[in-house]
Amino acid sequence: MSEIVNVGREQVHVVRSGPVDGPPVLLDSGLGGAWFDWDPVAALLRDAHRVTVFDRPGLGASPAGAAPPSLRRDVALAAALAERAGRGPVTLVAHSMAAFHAEALARVRPDLVRALVLVDPSHEHDARARVPVRLSSVLTPAFMAAGAPLELTGAAGVAGPWGRRAVLRHSSRASDPAPDAAVRSVYGRGTVLGTVLAENFAYREMAADLVALRVRRPFPPVPLVVLTALGDVRREGCRRAWSDGHVRLAAMSPRGRQVELPEARHMIHLDCPDAVAGAVAEAHRAAPPAPRTRAARHEETA
Repeated sequence: MSEIVNVGREQVHVVRSGPVDGPPVLLDSGLGGAWFDWDPVAALLRDAHRVTVFDRPGLGASPAGAAPPSLRRDVALAAALAERAGRGPVTLVAHSMAAFHAEALARVRPDLVRALVLVDPSHEHDARARVPVRLSSVLTPAFMAAGAPLELTGAAGVAGPWGRRAVLRHSSRASDPAPDAAVRSVYGRGTVLGTVLAENFAYREMAADLVALRVRRPFPPVPLVVLTALGDVRREGCRRAWSDGHVRLAAMSPRGRQVELPEARHMIHLDCPDAVAGAVAEAHRAAPPAPRTRAARHEETA
């Protein structure tokens, strides 16, 4: 089921599948991603899980955001969607930059998170000193305005899908799971191109906010699986540094584990959807049983 839902001031495109009473799984894309990037993973999960995929404001099929991208905004969105995802806390699966939102949600609302699977996540650890001036909220309107003429002139309809194909050539070994029409409908939107620019510019600020949050809020002892792609990292030193950063992320939880995928590229959920689905199953098995909701307890005693 695909629909636009209201989350506070934002409107968000959400796709749900699987049994309503299945263990809930929430999937969050990286920079510039769309719901259809998760189709191979959702296909493996939806028989046994209640799967929710969403597009952040301005991405995929979601309307433009009312607020600029920020860690606070995106954690609030993830929290609201986790509350609606199904019965009990969710297993949260986040790719790349979305790992910032997932980790922050686990820290500020541990009651909503049963387990985490981070898919080739971003892993800044010392970002506070790198953001002397914060400009993303000021510049986001300019980025959005820049996308409008690209759409009006038809340039976005050419440049957007071309850009996606160019990125996938370097970040995935798999063929694009999305039909051409779906790709054009998403990446031909000036709103999407403007939002990608805005999120990219906000990256350092989000990383800095997460580093600061780590000082104030502990990471809960939930199952945590970190999947590391090494197929598109050529230099040995860079491969080691990328993997070591993921080892540090996995060590946030006493129940954390890192898994290296030497042949996979950054879009692991396209290259190795079975590895992502397997990590979800592993994390789910390792998590304690979800607490029963008040409604469920009432049903049992009625």
